[in-house]
Amino acid sequence: MRDSEMFLIEGRPWLGANFWSRTGGPLMWRRYHPEVVRGELRVLREHGMNLTRSFFYWPDFMPAPDRVDEELVGRFTDFLDGHVEEGIQTIPTFIVGHMSGENWDPAWRQGRELYGDVWMVARQAWFVRELTARFRDHAAVAGWLISNEMPIYGEPAPSERVTPWAQLMVQAVRAAGATQPVSIGDGAWGVEITGVDNGFSVRDLAEIVDFLGPHLYPVEDDPVRQNLAAAFVCELAGFAGRPVVLEEFGLTSNFASAENARHYYRQVLHNTLLAGAPGWIAWNNTDYDDLFEQDPYRHHAFEMHFGLTDASGTPKPQLAEVRAFAELLGRIDFPSCSRPPAEVALVVPSYLECAYPFTQPAERTFVFAALRQAYIAAREADLPLRMPRERDGLAPGFRLYLVPSTKQLTAPAWRDLERFAHDGAVVYVSYCPGPSKALRGPWYADLNGMFGVEHELAYGLVDPIEDEEVVVTFVRAFGSIPEGTQLTFRAGGNEHSRAFLPVRPAGAEVVAVDGHDRPVLLERAAGAGRVVLCTYPLEHMAAVTPRVNPEPTYRIYDALAEVAGVGRPVTTEDPRVFAAELRHRDGRRFVWLVSQAPEEVTVKPMADGRLNSLQTGQPVDEVDLGAYGVQVLRLLPGNEEEGESQCETG
Repeated sequence: MRDSEMFLIEGRPWLGANFWSRTGGPLMWRRYHPEVVRGELRVLREHGMNLTRSFFYWPDFMPAPDRVDEELVGRFTDFLDGHVEEGIQTIPTFIVGHMSGENWDPAWRQGRELYGDVWMVARQAWFVRELTARFRDHAAVAGWLISNEMPIYGEPAPSERVTPWAQLMVQAVRAAGATQPVSIGDGAWGVEITGVDNGFSVRDLAEIVDFLGPHLYPVEDDPVRQNLAAAFVCELAGFAGRPVVLEEFGLTSNFASAENARHYYRQVLHNTLLAGAPGWIAWNNTDYDDLFEQDPYRHHAFEMHFGLTDASGTPKPQLAEVRAFAELLGRIDFPSCSRPPAEVALVVPSYLECAYPFTQPAERTFVFAALRQAYIAAREADLPLRMPRERDGLAPGFRLYLVPSTKQLTAPAWRDLERFAHDGAVVYVSYCPGPSKALRGPWYADLNGMFGVEHELAYGLVDPIEDEEVVVTFVRAFGSIPEGTQLTFRAGGNEHSRAFLPVRPAGAEVVAVDGHDRPVLLERAAGAGRVVLCTYPLEHMAAVTPRVNPEPTYRIYDALAEVAGVGRPVTTEDPRVFAAELRHRDGRRFVWLVSQAPEEVTVKPMADGRLNSLQTGQPVDEVDLGAYGVQVLRLLPGNEEEGESQCETG
């Protein structure tokens, strides 16, 4: 059941769209048109897609607590048959009470609680089991989802009620004899990802499902944060030991031009692939202009235009981007590719997900924002990383540990990090007192001893950053940064977090100072490794600043990687162009160059080997990338020649 082969269709990874026919949206089963549906499926298939996610609209399919609508079951059977005819599969979704900006109840629910009312839970399990039993053997079924965004539909409830409910629903699928992979459809919005507890614990649910399925519609104030939002969540969810399928992503044409929609799809698809995602399901297949009088489109008019095709079935530019992505997946034999081992750890504090006594909820979301900005800086520095969690116990084996803008780790974690440094790693910690007034300051096990400093904090006070720009001057060479280099950071944060840590060296060596000659970076030898302290919350300042990326933190990360001896097969000097790698099991190596520039750029990648055009087999020294463009190349040893087929998009 955990075999990754279950997430392939005819040897190809899941790539598809959430599906409502343009003839009815959520009400498509009342006015079902088989020919239109088959045409809609055909367009998806012709553009490289092999999957839909489909929906049992709950009020229609279960009109009474002990009955399913047999006529609609028949229509769904024809719907599945159409999938087989068109060479595509689907993931049916059972409890569909929320959809596109509105909640719908079966008339018989009458306000009963979904997770804690035993009778109501039994009715849901019965419904799931009944429909699974009818369709479990159909060749079109690739998997199952219990719900659609249940945290929005259901009433707030603690995980002690939600997790047993989810377990019973999954057991209903298995009791009906189905063997396909199953997940919850909750959006993966749990506290482990967002820092906000909605009762749907990703950690708990991962024990009972076969994959996790983030739903992502980010709204950001920085283009790079927008383009990397989905990739960051995929990385953050990877701790749970389950494949992370991007179950919903997309945009409405009301909110993005055709060109920018295509850019966004390209960025999400490629960046999440590089973050480990094995499957993608866009929202959604078509537009619904003819349903303007039907809820939810009547009152949420922008919901009419999330489609990959318009309301006449004509492909929109983002569907062409999906087709190019599908061609790439086939060309490189993506199921046989994997990410190389990472030598950089971006540490996830346990305070993101754990409500320790007398800690503040705001500090959890603060952790999320700092981590995301650190992730961006690491990508700009072309660092291959993973995101180990403090709660699971930090492990040795990484060359570089990044602990960005951190107020809190548990005391054992600080001891572990110091031990890793003694064993040869580089440990980087940047200070932040936190975003709230409660016990603001460094919750470190041994600040002075670990970093070789004497702090000069005054109890109950912070040392505010009063400059609008923080100019950091390197008083000695550090990794890739020469002596005398100046980096300028935009200051940011609130009255609590916009603060620095006043220290004087007591064994550490000052690497860089601010405009007032105060230490900003200090390095201490620790056994075979190094400990580096940054006294400014660089990642936090950037995280709360609009349109800031790229910002100079990536230069520090690049220098840290050089000091730590981190291997990076390919890098670029332009922080707007990220380099990353996948390796095929037969030894082939593929390099991605992903641009965050809104205009065409030319880069000269620096490679550990030779980069070749996949089309001509000729060496490549310069790469031209269009706006937000992506190019994939071969990485070969210097004496090897090879020819393949090129893949470039954007």
